[in-house]
Amino acid sequence: MLHRAFVRLFALLVLAAVPLAPAAAKPAPVWAFERSDLAPDPAFRFGRLPNGMRYVIRHNASPRATAEVRLQIDAGSLDEQDGERGFAHFVEHMAFNGSAHVPEGEMIKLLEREGLAFGADTNAQTSFEHTLYMLSLPRNEPRLLDTALMLLRETASELAFDPAAVERERGVVLSELRDGQGYALDNNKDQMAFLYPAAHFRDRLPIGTADSLKAATSDALKAFWAREYVPAKTTLIVVGDFDADAVEAAIAKRFADWPVRAPAKRPDQGRVHPDQQGAARIHLDPALSERVTVSRHGRWRREPDTEEQRRIDLLRQIGYGVINRRMQRLSRLAQPPFRGAGLGTSEVFHIGRTTNLVVDTPDKGWRDGLFAAAQVYREALARGFTAAEVAEQVANARTGIENAAAAAETRSNDALVGAVIQLLRDEKVPTTPASALERFNRHAASFTPAAVLAALRAEVLPLENPLIRFQGRTAPANGAATGERALRATWNEALRAPLRLKVSAPSGTFAYTDFGTPGTVASDVTRADLGLRQIRFANGVRLNLRRTDLEQDRVLVRLYVDGGELLDTKANPLATEMTAMLSTGGLGKHSLDDLQTLLAGHSVGNSIAASGDAFAMGAGTTRRDLELQLQLLAAQITDPGWRTSADILYHQTMTNFFARRDATPASAIANTLPGLLSSGDPRFTIQPPEAYQALTMARLKADIGDRLANGAIELTLVGDLDPDAAIAMAARTFGALPPREPDFRPYEEARQRSFTPQRGLTVIRHKGEANQAIVRYVWPTTDDSDPVTAIGLELLQEVAGIEVLDVVREALGKAYSPATSSSLSRVWRGWGTFSVNASVDVADVAATRTAIERTIAGLAAAPIDADILARARAPMRERLDNLLKTNAGWLALTERAASQPERLERYFKARQRLDALTAADLQALAQRYLAPDQAVIALVLPEGAAAPAR
Repeated sequence: MLHRAFVRLFALLVLAAVPLAPAAAKPAPVWAFERSDLAPDPAFRFGRLPNGMRYVIRHNASPRATAEVRLQIDAGSLDEQDGERGFAHFVEHMAFNGSAHVPEGEMIKLLEREGLAFGADTNAQTSFEHTLYMLSLPRNEPRLLDTALMLLRETASELAFDPAAVERERGVVLSELRDGQGYALDNNKDQMAFLYPAAHFRDRLPIGTADSLKAATSDALKAFWAREYVPAKTTLIVVGDFDADAVEAAIAKRFADWPVRAPAKRPDQGRVHPDQQGAARIHLDPALSERVTVSRHGRWRREPDTEEQRRIDLLRQIGYGVINRRMQRLSRLAQPPFRGAGLGTSEVFHIGRTTNLVVDTPDKGWRDGLFAAAQVYREALARGFTAAEVAEQVANARTGIENAAAAAETRSNDALVGAVIQLLRDEKVPTTPASALERFNRHAASFTPAAVLAALRAEVLPLENPLIRFQGRTAPANGAATGERALRATWNEALRAPLRLKVSAPSGTFAYTDFGTPGTVASDVTRADLGLRQIRFANGVRLNLRRTDLEQDRVLVRLYVDGGELLDTKANPLATEMTAMLSTGGLGKHSLDDLQTLLAGHSVGNSIAASGDAFAMGAGTTRRDLELQLQLLAAQITDPGWRTSADILYHQTMTNFFARRDATPASAIANTLPGLLSSGDPRFTIQPPEAYQALTMARLKADIGDRLANGAIELTLVGDLDPDAAIAMAARTFGALPPREPDFRPYEEARQRSFTPQRGLTVIRHKGEANQAIVRYVWPTTDDSDPVTAIGLELLQEVAGIEVLDVVREALGKAYSPATSSSLSRVWRGWGTFSVNASVDVADVAATRTAIERTIAGLAAAPIDADILARARAPMRERLDNLLKTNAGWLALTERAASQPERLERYFKARQRLDALTAADLQALAQRYLAPDQAVIALVLPEGAAAPAR
């Protein structure tokens, strides 16, 4: 019997001797799923116009009567030639600066009149490989869709590139380049240069270079745009509450006559060298926390998205999950060897892949951290995983897939757009959640420890003679060469050392399922206007309940406990500082590490923060896990862990905080200005480093323990729930607790906060780049108690934002994102601020100040222009109209419905009050609050830069 290989070879030889008719050329696939055995979700409509432009349409009503529109151009900074660095991003900016049928400056105005706020609803982004234009439509009117498609067609084929507009926008792009400079970017550049010296992407950052941006001409930008913006590189996405047939017809009407042009080939991307090894690098900066990265490169592998590939990918995901879970366990020891560590492998575009072991350590802790992480890596690849470890990761994966399937019919527009983007960029087929669950169940039996180890070994590039990079504040040893040798010696020692790690998992079950006799309902009232059910249990706990059908199987939970930041005093300003660390201490009967294993496969969370007058806890869960979620939160306030392991992590975090406290202009002003505005009140002023290092969980317990045990409770549940069942769950948890205080305390003395009497100029220093500065004007206003004043100042903020953007960004080209803000406190009596902020070049501080002062003075000198007022008001109207189309909106409205019922009444009247505001009303508010002599003018300047005379 002939061997099979010989039979195949014989057949090939015979076929080679027989002349064959030429086969018809197979057309190239249009979509990635055409090469896959995975079927795309049939609710998506995929199409291509005769000119080659693709489109994806899907009808979706989550949120109802809205839509998301995206235009992706498959061109980014990797498509630039040497003299074009930054051109892809510059062109993106020019899309908003005039076209054949839309004059310069009119695109944003047109969209604002339709209710799309610049930035929030109208935006764009440029990456290495793509440029994406994004429009969020607040209404599903065909006319609005037609406007959006018209503007995107203008972007695709009709941009003007007027030389004067290019010159004005150049300053904006250069300001964005300037704002991005600093220690973080320098660190990333150094890492890319070390790991990928022959790859072009390290020299093709989307922001470009100052030299190329300054040299960019109108003709050069237009040439890049004409070369890259062609139908064959373009995909239009429309997902929302529109009829798909109508959308398809509208797309054809707008884009079918876009002329065909051959797509340009992307320049060579360089190389990632698999044989690059044995080198080390040290990068130091005072603002950098300590990290060691161990890397090896390999060749890029094409792995088409198929059912089998997804099974392999999940096995890899499980393997990495187990290893990184082991790392996490070590980081939570009483004396942890590192702050955190992780192993992963990622593609480097289509030119390579890299396996990285990343180890974050406290200052001068690199040796212990690197050694411990290396041991975990070796142990895993040498001996594999336990069944319990794999089961934990499989449970979490299963839960995510099951949750997606349960919520499939109410996926948001954004989520569906994200699936399309993944198809376009990563060639991942957008399958149905139900099919994903079916595949998971079919393959679940194959997710064994042996299979996981085999998949991981085939994926991970062995870290033999690796590249090692250190970043931090202090070198590993004296001298670069000595430090590099020390890194290499430690790694080699770790690879030779005996493996002594033991893997153990917690046993038992979750201990917090019985809180006593279920509470009785003392009051049960339903607000018919909102469908809001309000319960009060006999122990004083209040429950707000709103069932919705907006998101299948999703429930949002928010818990408020009396106290919060109002427990901070001038004598003890850091009383609540460590609150966010409380969850890292786990519970009394379970460490956080144990909880993570015990609760694997469940959708629960237990974060906590001091927020205003309360401690806030929240999570998103599912119907099946709602009671477990309530049990977890009830346990968090009745039996917190208070473990000292949280102390170590907090102290390390604060060491890094102080190292970069003023490393950039943004961090310098954020950490300094609140104290200045509050006259040095210690509650709002950064305290000396030693004050934070003295904080402990034991001290936190003394400061907030009483409030957690006895303070008033308000619980809110919003989503896809059974009201009566949810009330019974709340009765078994929070309703079963001992009696609580019935109301939130007034804390009148703690609510007092004084605005500084010092007005005029103050200079804040930063240690960042020598050309970076921030100009911020801050006026005192009032608190949030009067709803008419509050919405008036919000509208004035929108008006001022348009004016400042027009003057400082568009006309002067001095700043990338000047902004205004009206912040009225619900907590501190009489406290509110109105601010204008611009990040600028040090050389432009004086001109920026003049522009801001003239703009703000203009608001008080004359009534607001009618068109500007309309453009400011329209997005606010849409936000109000669309608030209750999501669970998050319902939660924001109802989360304090019991303790702050006036907020509900405010919502009902907000639209009427907004529409009633006139230009004269806003002028009066500007006159009242924005007087020139009442502003605090904060200038954030580099150390050593001369302060201005005025």
